[in-house]
Amino acid sequence: MNDITICIVDDNKDIRSALEQIIIMSDGYELLGSFSSADEALEEIPALKPKIVLMDINLGEGENGIQCVRQLKSEYPEILFMMCTVYEDDEKIFEALSAGASGYILKKTAPHKLLEAIRELQDGGAPMSSQIARKVVAAFQQKPGGAAATETLNLLSNREKEILELLAKGMLYKEIAASLYISQETVRKHVYHIYEKLHVNNRVEAINKFFGR
Repeated sequence: MNDITICIVDDNKDIRSALEQIIIMSDGYELLGSFSSADEALEEIPALKPKIVLMDINLGEGENGIQCVRQLKSEYPEILFMMCTVYEDDEKIFEALSAGASGYILKKTAPHKLLEAIRELQDGGAPMSSQIARKVVAAFQQKPGGAAATETLNLLSNREKEILELLAKGMLYKEIAASLYISQETVRKHVYHIYEKLHVNNRVEAINKFFGR
């Protein structure tokens, strides 16, 4: 199996080198480059073509991480971006997701969780720290769904609804499999059917539609 190629963008030297070490020391992951500013990232990442970029939001001087994602994602849609940040406020979360980020995890995430999140992102998931996922769900629940949401709900089987609820809590496929006593492969199949029925491509869009936003 090919290694997952990764670039890191973070202006904090200590955090950047901690992230570098996690990637370098782990089998199945390859670090292509590590940058301290949006300018550097915008210049270098297109040539390196990583599969995944871990992006900090606050990059000191110049452009921030969200602007950087917006620019790179529009030109290189195949690159996946995961925000790796200290921010938990709703506005930053939604801004990052609408800019094209597919995952959003907090810097205090344990190394093994970070690697699992990278793997899940690579597999087509949209990993989020549970605190973040809760905020996303809360924001959707505040929006009255009306008839459209009810119709959407009726498309899904009870098992699919159950899995979507757990996805909305930020759980990984592995954790969902364990809590429902089914295999990860079964979870993956259910998720595929959920995306198909809701006409969406990832977890964020599915939750969005499910909660009728």
